[in-house]
Amino acid sequence: MIQLGAKEGQWIFLANCHLSLSWMPRLDKLVENLQTGKVHNKFRLWLSSSPNPEFPISILQAGIKMTTEPPKGLKANLKRLYNIITEDQFSVCEAREKYKKLLFSLCFFHAILLERKKFQQLGWNVIYSFNDSDFE
Repeated sequence: MIQLGAKEGQWIFLANCHLSLSWMPRLDKLVENLQTGKVHNKFRLWLSSSPNPEFPISILQAGIKMTTEPPKGLKANLKRLYNIITEDQFSVCEAREKYKKLLFSLCFFHAILLERKKFQQLGWNVIYSFNDSDFE
């Protein structure tokens, strides 16, 4: 897929690369080949990843890096989580009012987990990396 995209000028997006670290050496070789080979000028390879010490440094050095910061505070996290929820999700359950309350409780709980994360070892016995994919 990456090689075809490089040849045809497509954009390729690989999400959550930190979850497939065993595949990273192969991706490292692909990126190295892209740097030395002929690549369409409109080709772009996008990677998303959480920070991980095992992520190949050569891949990081070969590209432009951007970071995103989650919103600060319980209220900001709740607002952001509500924006993730779509109208279609409300029609999943016949008991809509109970489902809305359940969804609020889930959002509130997840927002609290995200807030406690900033205290690291003071908030948890073990450091957990909660994020939006856990909510989904």
